[in-house]
Amino acid sequence: MDHNTLVAAALGLLEGLTEFIPVSSTGHVLLAGHFLGFDSPGRAFEVLIQLGAILAILGVYAGRLWRIFSAAPHDPQARRFILAVLLAFLPAAVIGVLTHKIIKEILFETPALIATMLIVGGVVLLFVDRLASRPRYFAAEDFPLPMALKIGFIQCLAMIPGVSRSGATIVGALLLGADKRSAAEFSFFLSMPTMLGAFVFDLYKNRDVLDAAATGNIVIGFVCAFLAAIVVVRGLLNYVSAHGYGFFAWWRIVVGVVVLLALQAGW
Repeated sequence: MDHNTLVAAALGLLEGLTEFIPVSSTGHVLLAGHFLGFDSPGRAFEVLIQLGAILAILGVYAGRLWRIFSAAPHDPQARRFILAVLLAFLPAAVIGVLTHKIIKEILFETPALIATMLIVGGVVLLFVDRLASRPRYFAAEDFPLPMALKIGFIQCLAMIPGVSRSGATIVGALLLGADKRSAAEFSFFLSMPTMLGAFVFDLYKNRDVLDAAATGNIVIGFVCAFLAAIVVVRGLLNYVSAHGYGFFAWWRIVVGVVVLLALQAGW
């Protein structure tokens, strides 16, 4: 097994462990790949292995998704929730297509920017987590449509690697009146169309640069991401309900500072 294959497995595990917690999975994978010398044609690996995390959350939420979609023909609340998720997905779909080249060719290739955004995002998350606010929404299905759309626009900040898609959506939901558990849960549901859309679009854009070796690494990373994400999804909601997001905020800050120091030292 060559170096790239071993690193692909490690990065897949890292992706699955960090995708649904507010620490920026893409930022972590990009930084780890930078220091480990991982070769990723077109930076497709970092996006395409997210399919493993998508399938993990689909598996965990299969029963609930089935109930929502089967109830939609006769249940206005179920229809409204589906529409809310689609509305929240729309800004990322449009802005992601328009800025894809800048994201992949500039932002993905700037480790110092990623580390800085980890620190900034950690400070913001720490502040929001400690706000003594009174939540108005305790279930993701109850989020109003305007609130869902606002969360969708806030999610677009995560196109800067290091911001964190889950972190942006969770902070947005918290500031708009959600409690900690429902904020994380809405982030889970929104991740499905968002990450699936990113997977399909990135696969199309990189179809000419993915050779057999790159495809093999993606498959390995995908499987590892799937297995790791299942563990995280099952435990995260209970953790944040009891402990909040402080640990993840400090994790971001520490990782960002360590990376900046390493880059300064020429690593």
